[in-house]
Amino acid sequence: MPEIGVGIFDTPPDRKEIRLSFVVVGLLLIAFCVTVPFSDVQLKELPAFVPTIDAVMFVGDLIAATLLYAQGTLFRSRALLVLATAYLVSALLLVPHALTFPGSFSPTGLLGAGINTTAWIATFQRMTFPVGIILYVLLRQSETPPRIDRQGVPTGIAGWVLLAIFFAGSITLLATVRHDLLPPFYVNENTLIYSYAFTYQFVSFALLLGATAMLFRQRSSVLDLWLLVALAGWLIQSALIMTLHSRFTIGYYGLYLILLASHLVVLIALITESHRLYARLAVSTAARNMERDARLMSMDAVAATISHEVGQALAAISLNASVGIHSLEEGQPKIAKAEAAFRAIAESTQRSFDLIKSIRAGFAKKPQWGTEFNLNDMIRETAALLERELASAGISLHLLLDDSMPALTANRIELQQVLVNLIKNAIESPARTGDRPRSMAIASHELDEDILLQLSDDGIGVPPEEVPHMFDALPNAKSARVGVGLALCKAIVEEHGGRIWASRGDRRGVIFHVRIPRTSPSLPRHLLASND
Repeated sequence: MPEIGVGIFDTPPDRKEIRLSFVVVGLLLIAFCVTVPFSDVQLKELPAFVPTIDAVMFVGDLIAATLLYAQGTLFRSRALLVLATAYLVSALLLVPHALTFPGSFSPTGLLGAGINTTAWIATFQRMTFPVGIILYVLLRQSETPPRIDRQGVPTGIAGWVLLAIFFAGSITLLATVRHDLLPPFYVNENTLIYSYAFTYQFVSFALLLGATAMLFRQRSSVLDLWLLVALAGWLIQSALIMTLHSRFTIGYYGLYLILLASHLVVLIALITESHRLYARLAVSTAARNMERDARLMSMDAVAATISHEVGQALAAISLNASVGIHSLEEGQPKIAKAEAAFRAIAESTQRSFDLIKSIRAGFAKKPQWGTEFNLNDMIRETAALLERELASAGISLHLLLDDSMPALTANRIELQQVLVNLIKNAIESPARTGDRPRSMAIASHELDEDILLQLSDDGIGVPPEEVPHMFDALPNAKSARVGVGLALCKAIVEEHGGRIWASRGDRRGVIFHVRIPRTSPSLPRHLLASND
């Protein structure tokens, strides 16, 4: 079965995700460019706007922190735990930010807020992210590759949560109870002291730039990619803040919308990747369950055969032994009758040996069960299962399937393993194609009473002298391509009464050909099952 990666923490981004990240950053830049010329245009005050945005961001940051804590404890990663704590501090600071915002719940804000309380809470909240990401990068550099903790989720999250509550509480107390110790932001509830605000935001902007540079140098996973997108959003909103002179302007409302997108982008990536991994795990588990059920069915069939055939033979042996003994014990021994009984015993014994021999041979070579299924559906399912591996290798897959083909009766699990091995052989083979993009094609055709499956790639190909030895299980003098994967494919196909071979492509690459009868002659009719 295909391996499943440990998650967003170590999975490298594919090309689709990279392109999507550029699209998101591009949209944020467009929003910035559209907003800046009208940033000082005053609009109607909407007191509920800021608490509403804060509530959405609070829920998003809380969920993101929960997902990061889960992966951090699962993989014993302090880097992820620090990042999760930064998200939790951010979420907690949004609560006093909404409560102290002038006009939201009271004319001057709750918690004894001053004119500058809300602005300073927002500033500290925005600085939480670059600090958390810087620590995340530094800790990632010293951590070993992540390993799943199979002993269960360890304790210790409570300490990180308490640390987040401490930081959030300290910042809230400083900005409310001792707000007079902080430098000013506003002259009144709406008018900004631009020179001071510009200085504060410039420090925040420099911190974000440093975090972006450090993360960009390390980037190696899906999480790193979307953290970079979030940092780009925070850089854009910090630049937009530097153009503002008062609240409730076009620039002010646009700032919060960009800020909302920056907060949610990592959450959406976490949820999407978790869903993707769960789907792959579900498919893999279902395939394993099918294989286990198939083996149980095979064992049931074998046990029933042994019970019936061997039981009959033993009963005949017992009966003939009694007849032979009785024939010899009579006053006038009946030699011919006893001789016939002993011959019957020998025949029954030989039949039992033949039965055991055939069962042993069946376990050694023959597939034990089969189903009727659509080969094209199996190909599409396998392609979806290996989509991430193909994308990570930069290989585009093209399916050229004949939809008019009839159903195939064979061992579905084993044939899917053949297809997986052939695809992964192409993925794992050395590319050496330069900047040329790689591609792979899978085609299916009906050929007389058989079905032909062809898998071709446009890699560097195989030297002519190696082609005859590609399916060897052991190394030989003529081939350096050592491995049991292709040898296993050959064994499975031949067990189904089929044939597998390889040829060189017209210009480059290798073409694998798999020809299988529509109904495998090696599958006993009484063991064939139908999916219908």
